[in-house]
Amino acid sequence: MPIGSVSPFRPTGTASIAATGISANIALSGGGDSVVVTNASAVLVYIRFGSDSTVTASTADMPVLANSRVILSVNSLIGYAAAITPTGSGTVLFSRGDGSTL
Repeated sequence: MPIGSVSPFRPTGTASIAATGISANIALSGGGDSVVVTNASAVLVYIRFGSDSTVTASTADMPVLANSRVILSVNSLIGYAAAITPTGSGTVLFSRGDGSTL
């Protein structure tokens, strides 16, 4: 895709984490160079990506606001995602695919 072009997101798979105050991780499903992270909870979550199942998230990682979503670029080595909440709990969805806009 040329630099500056916009392409709608096309999901290839979704995985979910029940995030709590203890970091949890999950293998991403599907393929592609983008991940839409949907925080379906009423609390702030922090996320981190990694290449293996040892990845853990902390409150120093990427925040995703309550009831919101972000699209992030990942490379082919990324196979896992982790999430943690500073308080409370909630569901975080990781949808992998291709595209640059929602």
